[in-house]
Amino acid sequence: MDYYFLDDVTWEYSQALYHAAAHLGREALFLLRPSTPYVCIGFHQDAQQEIDLDFTTENRIPVIRREVGGGAVYLDGQQLFFQLIVRRDRPGVPAEIRAFYKKFLQPIIDTYRRFGVPAEYKPVNDIITNGRKISGTGAAQVDDMLILVGNFIQDFNYEMMSKCLRVPDEKFRDKVYKTMYENLTTFLRETGSIPANADLAAYLRVRYEELLGPMEPKTLDIKLLKKADELLAEMNTPEWLLANDRRRPDSKQVKIAEGVYVIQKMLKSPGGLIRATAVNQNGHLHDVHLSGDFFFFPSASLVDLEQALEGAPVDSGVISEIVQHFYMQHAIESPGVLPVDYGQVLAG
Repeated sequence: MDYYFLDDVTWEYSQALYHAAAHLGREALFLLRPSTPYVCIGFHQDAQQEIDLDFTTENRIPVIRREVGGGAVYLDGQQLFFQLIVRRDRPGVPAEIRAFYKKFLQPIIDTYRRFGVPAEYKPVNDIITNGRKISGTGAAQVDDMLILVGNFIQDFNYEMMSKCLRVPDEKFRDKVYKTMYENLTTFLRETGSIPANADLAAYLRVRYEELLGPMEPKTLDIKLLKKADELLAEMNTPEWLLANDRRRPDSKQVKIAEGVYVIQKMLKSPGGLIRATAVNQNGHLHDVHLSGDFFFFPSASLVDLEQALEGAPVDSGVISEIVQHFYMQHAIESPGVLPVDYGQVLAG
């Protein structure tokens, strides 16, 4: 397996390189950090709903949408990213996503412990210490490759993160800041010091080699860089960023004509926030759109689920049954999000 300890790279490459490796079918472990800050949203998120794009534009903070699910994050050089890409059919790689998380997050936990943080695994994909989150992680599937990404949080700019999020008012923003500070911690807060990036990377490499075999140090080659640039040509565009943007009026239901309503609802499930917009036309769903900070595997199948709900009765039980059948037919996994949740958000 290829091993890349790159440390400092451009913010664009801090996302594009692991995407490129996955699209090329290369198994690899990347350890790197961005040279400048940016905001990264999850694959299924709506940038207009989640991010204060006026603020990020005014402050020259780039925003990009990744191919991995989950929520919006503020990323900078005070975080060392780990990005693991493995073949789905590799011996020893669990088929079920929860088991995949548990197995391949263990080296991250071991590394935190080695450097003085008593980290623990919290299902589905959190790493915590003393009850507070200390690493944001996520997974995705690209063709036959599985991706696991996350960060060693050395220090964190809570204020800037809270300013980048779209919130209804400043009082709410203050609450977000306070809640974030109370529930997200760092190496510096836990130990009073920050380990060297090279030391973190070296130890993590050893722990992953115990699971995956020898890792060969590599430098970036032309083919990988070319693929990264090709992906950036699409990902670093307004069209890609706003692909999930189907803005509706803020009210939960707006009457368009007799028997025709535009609905917009949210549901906080154990697996994340689900946003749903749709047209209720004479008691049937049309133009269904689902977004949020949940994880959905395979990620591209979420669009197919939206299409499967086209014309469905606005009935939570029927919707749940349709989703359940779709999950079974397409081997869908969405940790913490159940078929009944879709019924509730669309018809509850």
